[in-house]
Amino acid sequence: MKINEKVVPEKITFIPDLRKSELELQKLLLNQKILIIGGAGTIGSNYIKQILNFKPSKVIVVDTNENGLTELTRDLRSSNILDYNPEYITYPVNLLSETFDKIFWSDEFDLIANFSAHKHVRSEKDKISVEALIKNNVFGAIKLLELCSKKPPKYFFSVSTDKAANPVNIMGASKSLMEKLILSKQNEFRVSTARFANVAFSNGSLLDGFLYRLNKKQPLSCPSDIKRFFVTPAQSGQICLLATFLGESGNIFFPKLDFHKDQIYFKDIALDFLKENGFEPVLVESEEEAKSFDIEGNPDKYPIYFFKTDTSGEKTYEEFYTEEEEYDINTYDSLGYIKTIEQPISFKEVRNDFDEVFDNPNSTKADIVSVIKKYVPDFEHIETGKHLDQKM
Repeated sequence: MKINEKVVPEKITFIPDLRKSELELQKLLLNQKILIIGGAGTIGSNYIKQILNFKPSKVIVVDTNENGLTELTRDLRSSNILDYNPEYITYPVNLLSETFDKIFWSDEFDLIANFSAHKHVRSEKDKISVEALIKNNVFGAIKLLELCSKKPPKYFFSVSTDKAANPVNIMGASKSLMEKLILSKQNEFRVSTARFANVAFSNGSLLDGFLYRLNKKQPLSCPSDIKRFFVTPAQSGQICLLATFLGESGNIFFPKLDFHKDQIYFKDIALDFLKENGFEPVLVESEEEAKSFDIEGNPDKYPIYFFKTDTSGEKTYEEFYTEEEEYDINTYDSLGYIKTIEQPISFKEVRNDFDEVFDNPNSTKADIVSVIKKYVPDFEHIETGKHLDQKM
């Protein structure tokens, strides 16, 4: 069994819900025109693969990562998934640019799906990095929703994160605010979103980093006290496909995983990863000791440094919903969902509040946190003065 399959509970499968929905999905997607933003990443690309099984007539993929779009296209063209010859175009374009507007207005899209996001807690280093995060996760959502208000698609989906539940980091809180913006449109056009588990070995993830470290003969490093939910890359696309079409407008979906049984410690995955690759893990006491270890001189051993979490915005566990939210875990085999009611929110006010802080040369990261708390009152930011970029 591959390591990325080991970190996902064996009982987790979304196939039964997909099979039950297959005929409906065929009706909803056949010959439809689809616009996907942020489609070059792990979740977006796996969503595209799921969508193409139902033969839409047109698929437009937008992403700022030109190399990622190139590899996505090579991947799709090297399989038979595009052999039915839909109109397929990729654009390396930023959602917030005027060029994106031309893409949006170029056709009548039946489905618009947004995967564009800053997704890492390490993105909240300082005021500048947080501004970039907010502009992508919040301003990007506002722009897309405003465009959709002028020309509504049949379906609108945007991916969220498990970190939006009881957020303690700016990334999670920004996605919680994004959810509120999306859900404010639920009676105007069909909207849905999904809170996510970690995608095992996805682009840029800690586990993906293990592969790079091994290839470069560099030591491994990871927190000893953090545990997370995991799904496979293919399952990430399946979750988002189901969340796009199941239920009602305004639903927030999440994989039906057990809080106590299905979260796995990163340290356990790291040890299994090394053993599966034929190494005996050597536990070291510091980054310095890890980097000074003679990896080439000890071909059967590999250094790994475990540390206690002490960086801003890190919660030692994850959750998909709070007890204050109305949720349903009985309707579907593999998914639960949160029921929401429309809560009006002023896009203009949100944008102005953030711009006032961004444009003030004397403002700080703490001032941005204060603006977020205005719209996400349950945001309890963990600030330690340290960030992940200071770690190996």
